[in-house]
Amino acid sequence: MPPPRPPQLPPLNPTRVFETTGRLLSVTKAAEELCVTPAAVSRQVRALEHFLGVKLFNRAHGRLELTPAGSRYLADITPLFAALLTATQTIRSSDRGRTLLKIRSPATFAVRWLIPRLAGFHRENPSVEVRLTTSSAPLDLHHEDIDAGIQLGDGSGPTAHSQRLVANVLSPVVASARQQGPDRLERPEQLQDEVLLHTMARPDDWARWFTAAGLAAERAHSGMRYETSLLAYQAAIEGHGVAIAQRALVHKELTEGILTAPFDLELDLGDHTYYFVWSAGKPEPAALSAFRTWLADVIDA
Repeated sequence: MPPPRPPQLPPLNPTRVFETTGRLLSVTKAAEELCVTPAAVSRQVRALEHFLGVKLFNRAHGRLELTPAGSRYLADITPLFAALLTATQTIRSSDRGRTLLKIRSPATFAVRWLIPRLAGFHRENPSVEVRLTTSSAPLDLHHEDIDAGIQLGDGSGPTAHSQRLVANVLSPVVASARQQGPDRLERPEQLQDEVLLHTMARPDDWARWFTAAGLAAERAHSGMRYETSLLAYQAAIEGHGVAIAQRALVHKELTEGILTAPFDLELDLGDHTYYFVWSAGKPEPAALSAFRTWLADVIDA
């Protein structure tokens, strides 16, 4: 009598493709992350569905949605892929005598605030390798393969600790060259005839500032929209309109005279700002403690 066949593992590449697609809920974004074509992603997902004998995704109103079976399977395999990635990165880092610290941040905050300061952390902590990724999606410390992250919000949460980073002060900014001409901005009322530059991640900032300035908030929603503040600020620098800026993220341009804040009114959003966030449910690694201490020193400097 032949011995029983061992349990069969799922095909690993299709399973990885499914995990990426389920996490992003987008074939296109999964293809970009995996560096393959959308057609290849669809083929791999179908191969896994054939192996499992269940449907993993539905399309509803043009959007990709997980089926109940797909949701359960994704929840089960996500920690396995995260553990595999952590184990791989740990052994690679330890082989180089370095500790890996994985941080995620919104792109604009990373480029305009964190990265210019990060060399200081590396000088003080040469044995820690910071792996920085960017996304505007809400942090999920329990399922993402990160140690901590930076997030815009109020800093609250029952399962996470948070450390306030900067003040979130809103101010309209415009290219300084524009302010040298006869059509320079002198009164907030002039904004009602200007091209306003919006950030899709922060769609209400202009309306908040308009309300604080005593202007009709309805007019604040017109103009051009950009995926990130990074793009909106660059559009302002190039003279395409007026951006609503978080002053901490355009400090360099204001100091160097590239951008100008034409009005005295600044709107401080108080506790709604950027926070460094890490899990409250597990021990804090020494590298993470060192990073938090460094952040506190940078903020107080």
